[in-house]
Amino acid sequence: MMKEEVIMAGFGGQGVMSIGKLLSYAGMKESKEVSWMPSYGPEMRGGTANCTVIVSDKKIPSPLSSKPDSIIVMNLPSLDKFAPKVKSGGTIFVNSSLISKEVERDDVEVVKIPANKIANELGNNKAANMAMLGAYIAKKEIVSLDTVKNSLENVLPERRHGLIPINEKALAKGNEI
Repeated sequence: MMKEEVIMAGFGGQGVMSIGKLLSYAGMKESKEVSWMPSYGPEMRGGTANCTVIVSDKKIPSPLSSKPDSIIVMNLPSLDKFAPKVKSGGTIFVNSSLISKEVERDDVEVVKIPANKIANELGNNKAANMAMLGAYIAKKEIVSLDTVKNSLENVLPERRHGLIPINEKALAKGNEI
């Protein structure tokens, strides 16, 4: 049985909700059971935002996760908040462009992705979230990279469709890590 619970977290505006929706949509496209549960801090931009995504091949009894298999953290406050919750044997995906602090656990795998550096090299700092998602997909293999790329058009608002090529490149770059 396949079931993956992941919490994605960062400052509002770092795109964690978007990659959560994208992962959920890709899971649906691949006929998996999915759950996407957003949670916002006091203010949208600048406040912390996180979402919990569950992808499974069985029905999902609850959209909440107290012990996620993985976390994707875009900033230090998110690492501090969610790192202790990851189940033993889980994976912590760290945006090493913004987080220099080491994860103080030896029972989890830590994957460091220089997401902002990748995004800046591609010419758009806003694509850092896609680099993180690409690395996550490479490691966890719960949905295919192609399905995620093919879901961009469905998930991103139409005004953002011009960013699809750079998002595809960021996903691919993160996927190489």
